[in-house]
Amino acid sequence: MGDASKRLQATSATISGMARHDALLFDFDGTIADSRVPYTRSLNHALAEVGLPTHAPEDLYQYLGPPMQQTLTEFLQVPAELVDRVTALYRELYAQIGPTETRAYDGIPELLRTLHGRLPLAVATSKILPLAEMLLEQMGLRELFDVVAAPAPDVVNESKSTTIASALAALDQPAAAVMIGDRFYDVVGASAHGLPTVGVLWGSGSEQELREAGARWLAKTPDEIPGLLGL
Repeated sequence: MGDASKRLQATSATISGMARHDALLFDFDGTIADSRVPYTRSLNHALAEVGLPTHAPEDLYQYLGPPMQQTLTEFLQVPAELVDRVTALYRELYAQIGPTETRAYDGIPELLRTLHGRLPLAVATSKILPLAEMLLEQMGLRELFDVVAAPAPDVVNESKSTTIASALAALDQPAAAVMIGDRFYDVVGASAHGLPTVGVLWGSGSEQELREAGARWLAKTPDEIPGLLGL
């Protein structure tokens, strides 16, 4: 389908007052999966290994969302010369414990199975691609997604907007896609492409954060999403 036809579809949907959503993009951490335990364990392990202070797990939850290098440099003030080493140590342990310590949120597998086959589904995550693929396989969810978009291991600080762009390209540029995520990074990244966002309230982001970022809808539980989107 050409770009002009897609724009016409999107315009028609807006005029009709009911969006004809043609793809859904899901964030991973805090949206599909509760990864707080492996995230905080791996991050504190990496920091300790290079002699840096560790943090209470609950103090690290707020950093679930952006690329790891951004978290290390901007939020935890890790010296530049240690960032690559900390990142490598973090990924090494995460690959070991992530499969057993990451779980899908209640209701997410059921939601995805309900939506699968009705419209294209994609993951757009700041996790590196091999890790995202492995965790989705481990949870039995990979087969439900048409696309998994995530940075390659050697990419540094890929923005959520860039990751979403990759997902949209792999889906052949849907006309009326929707992002689903728990942090303002998801909302802002989607907005850069003109996509509305469902902000989910079971992850790390607060209702205030999502509202202020401009999320169009808020969902308290996964089973609310189809109704919010008219699916």
